[in-house]
Amino acid sequence: MESKTQDTLERIQQAALDEFSEKGFLGASLRQIVKHAGVTTGAFYGYFSSKEALFASIVEPHAAILMSKYVDAHISFSELSAEEQPEHMGVESGAYIHWMVEYVCQHREPVKLLFCGAEGTGYENFIHNMVELEVKSTFRYMETLRRLGHSISELSPSLCHIIASGMLGGIVEIVVHDIPQEQAMRDVEQLRTFYTAGWLKLMSS
Repeated sequence: MESKTQDTLERIQQAALDEFSEKGFLGASLRQIVKHAGVTTGAFYGYFSSKEALFASIVEPHAAILMSKYVDAHISFSELSAEEQPEHMGVESGAYIHWMVEYVCQHREPVKLLFCGAEGTGYENFIHNMVELEVKSTFRYMETLRRLGHSISELSPSLCHIIASGMLGGIVEIVVHDIPQEQAMRDVEQLRTFYTAGWLKLMSS
């Protein structure tokens, strides 16, 4: 069996990235991956236990940091006092969104794979899970505002889910359409302005 080397590992992962990017996880052929990597199937299994393990090796580092920083942004906001939270609305999330756009633009291929090619893997609900966290945080914030004496409209979980999906879906569009980073930053900042105004209107209506 071919000895394990960093070069071989990188060739397998690059061949996999090309195959997964073109066909998604479900449509990708392990036979084609090993062929294009120039290794035998036996050698492949010296590196990875399965096609899904190979897929995970490509996207997991990006999934981990994207989700970790997203969770941290929500925790940072939730740990503020009730009185501080209205003043910080959009600050922590805005900083994360700016960071996310930059990160996505710097790692387009694997992130696009994570966002758009993960059906059939444990990553297929990645964006959905971010949306669910956003919805929970939104309802906590609305309850905080009510405790502070603000009159806040009742919004359904389904509506909040739709709105959060639209905002995060805008980030996905950056990689789907290969939008240049500078333009992506402008687009997302305007998108945030649009959604913030909408939230404020809904909450006060």
